[in-house]
Amino acid sequence: MTQPTPSLAAAPAPQTPSVTAADFPASFIWGSATSAAQIEGAAQIDGRGPSIWDRFCSEPGRIKDGSNTAVACDHYHRYPEDVRLMKWLGLDAYRFSFAWPRLQPQGKGAWNEAGFDFYDRLLDELLAAGIAPHATLYHWDLPAALHDDFGGWQSRKIVPLFADYAAEVARRFGDRLASIATHNEPWCVATLGYETAQFAPGITSRAAAAQVSHHLLLSHGHAVQAMRAETRTPLGIVLNHTPSFPAMPIEADRLAARLDDGLNVRWYMDPVFRGCYPQDVLEHLGGDAPRVAEGDMAAIRVPLDFLGVNFYTRTVLSTQQPPVLAPGEMGFTDMGWEIYPQALTQHLVRLAREYCPPPIYITENGMANADEMVNGAVADLPRIRYLQAHLAALSRAMALGADVRGYFYWSLLDNFEWNSGYAKRFGLVHVDYASQQRTPKHSAHWYRDFIAGRAAPPGAR
Repeated sequence: MTQPTPSLAAAPAPQTPSVTAADFPASFIWGSATSAAQIEGAAQIDGRGPSIWDRFCSEPGRIKDGSNTAVACDHYHRYPEDVRLMKWLGLDAYRFSFAWPRLQPQGKGAWNEAGFDFYDRLLDELLAAGIAPHATLYHWDLPAALHDDFGGWQSRKIVPLFADYAAEVARRFGDRLASIATHNEPWCVATLGYETAQFAPGITSRAAAAQVSHHLLLSHGHAVQAMRAETRTPLGIVLNHTPSFPAMPIEADRLAARLDDGLNVRWYMDPVFRGCYPQDVLEHLGGDAPRVAEGDMAAIRVPLDFLGVNFYTRTVLSTQQPPVLAPGEMGFTDMGWEIYPQALTQHLVRLAREYCPPPIYITENGMANADEMVNGAVADLPRIRYLQAHLAALSRAMALGADVRGYFYWSLLDNFEWNSGYAKRFGLVHVDYASQQRTPKHSAHWYRDFIAGRAAPPGAR
């Protein structure tokens, strides 16, 4: 069922709850996040191979503004400036991703030493600035050669290749990384990439998407096992969760919300923490359900050190005609997503009670806003309100028992927003793509001041 796109006409926002960094534990980690494909650029230099997103961008009509990732934010050359911005913000940590095609252009075989050298320099820069690097192995930029050879994530052959890649990264960089996540948002990879064709590689097959989701989870399990042999770095996975709500208190809407929850939350949480797929979703998929071999579920359920949760909004499910839309009492973001921070509280408490996961990190949370540069400044008050409301919701969840250890705002920089191109701005820092000028927005100043108000660590004077 497709959720109707809500109107972007925002209702007046209610009073934003007050919360400060001092309301969180002194050990709580404050950070921001990016991904390689969205900021690095340098797509055709120093031995990097093409990714499926390079191919996707070259296909007419795929990217709404017709743009591509060739230059993006030019972070590959400007990373020292970007690390200085992180230090100015007062960040404890930075979440980034390795580009598989930069490290291994064909997705198998020879390693690209120039690619490893880049990340070596980036890690040195971060550590010298006192910023802990949190890495993700796969943030959607599959080497195009793997798609050409056997259909990418549709093939089980990719599982050992991903494990080899994970082990090599852990061997080379594990001693300098604060954590390693295997995958970012496998739901997006499978559903948007292989079922709805909104994302690369642009395939429309529910059966393919289901099989891809299984291979992603299986590769996660095998990668964790491979990395355990190379490093003691904390290991985990990052899942995107969009809690599902019935539009009306009627059985049809409740059932629709339950199935939606099964497809986007339980389909990934249950295998990772219970070793099985949810039965109601298997029945819904029928003949499109994935093929699972003996031993697969045990491999997927490998013990983890942390769970990353990406949260942006909720989904409201309506079976009515005309459909009942999300009320949007706090308005909508520039992506058309309802601002509903109380769902973050509810969902984190639910995860704690139903799954007893390892420590949780909010690895992404943020909003696209229709930012405008006026007289050299970006007064993005809606983003500040979004931050205030979601941090207050996070504090409430922790008070109710959710073991959350850190928060990473998405994103540090305005960047390539996948099939939206450069039209949507999520960043704390404005990027003029023509000049690559970086300008901290008002929200960046707010976040900097917020972090500076943290509680003193135990024993500090």
